[in-house]
Amino acid sequence: MKRFIIIAGFFMLPQSMLLAHVYIVKKNTAISSVQGAINMAHAGDTVIVMSGTYAENNIVINKPLVLTGKDYPVLDGRHTFEIISVKANNVVVEGFKIAHSGVSSLNDIAGIKIYEAKNIVIRNNVLNDTFFGIYLQKSVNCLIENNKLTAYGATDQQSGNGIHCWQSDSLRIIGNTITGHRDGIYFEFVTNSLIWRNISKLNSRYGLHFMFSHNDDYIGNVFKNNNAGVSVMFTHGVKMFNNIFEDNWGDGSYGIFLKEITDSYISGNKFLRNTTGIFMEGASRVIVTKNEFSKNGWAVKIQSSCLDDTLNYNNFLGNTFDIATNGSLVLSNFNCNYWDKYEGYDLNRDGKGDVPYHPVSMFSMIVTENPTAMILFRSVIATLFDKVEKIIPGLTPENLIDNYPCMKPLHL
Repeated sequence: MKRFIIIAGFFMLPQSMLLAHVYIVKKNTAISSVQGAINMAHAGDTVIVMSGTYAENNIVINKPLVLTGKDYPVLDGRHTFEIISVKANNVVVEGFKIAHSGVSSLNDIAGIKIYEAKNIVIRNNVLNDTFFGIYLQKSVNCLIENNKLTAYGATDQQSGNGIHCWQSDSLRIIGNTITGHRDGIYFEFVTNSLIWRNISKLNSRYGLHFMFSHNDDYIGNVFKNNNAGVSVMFTHGVKMFNNIFEDNWGDGSYGIFLKEITDSYISGNKFLRNTTGIFMEGASRVIVTKNEFSKNGWAVKIQSSCLDDTLNYNNFLGNTFDIATNGSLVLSNFNCNYWDKYEGYDLNRDGKGDVPYHPVSMFSMIVTENPTAMILFRSVIATLFDKVEKIIPGLTPENLIDNYPCMKPLHL
């Protein structure tokens, strides 16, 4: 009976699977061209490329198949060509070293480019010295996993983005390492997607840059030593959990820049040693909770254009300035945070300070308007400004206040 079931199941398999072939590409054999093997293959076939260097003009995959490398064969674009162009659904590309793509100021040349395709898997590849690394346009349900991308462009014009995604949906960007590109990861008009466990560091502009990309999740990533940090603009439904924003230093640099962001949630992240941890401009209904802000220049800059944001249960540790703003009216909620600069007391021992805390210092407002005043930091004059402001408040926003400051750091 079991034998009958197995035989019956065999005849029920799709014909493409029953007739699938494997083509072996190897130097100095009958099949020595990657493109030649792809041309011979049919839908559902597998092309295995053995080790060696293959300098082909542009490899185009125009049918569903698996293209896999053995011992990381090199696909060399000779600084002239796009290396792999995927123009079919249901394609897998894995196990290659992809190097030396062309560079163009007119065309978005990539190491691997996906053109309006579905169900694509790009994994376990090494991309070295490419203009754009992996580029997706108008693509759906694609997995970009465990790739290592490194670029060396001396200027932004000579370097594209590491993983560039445009007008796509349901993408999974998982476990990649991106270094030396313009933007490490770039999303524009990308929805319902996941960015998880990636490392984006030492990129010339942003570690992550996305616009008009709604309902995406960013979890467990590291954005480190990027020139400007992370930029999030004109988007709603952002969810950022357990990421690390670290060592993004410089004029105009920040852990995250939130511009025109609505209905979003930022929790469990670490902002370590950035010029500004979070810069919020035109952000509304954003919940910032259970994050750590440590040793930043400014932990949070929240502009007066922000509305109904919530910053609760965060730790503020060793920052030069905790909060800065550019107006006298702040329509957001700050409560139950730990501030290491808080000097209040807790007579009833409920863990909350009995005296509200004003996290905006007078000197921080002066520096925000006149950066050169920073030369007076830690001077007697700066200390005097802040002491006078505590006694006779006048310049700092009266409603930017934590009514229930925590007496001890929170266990996040």
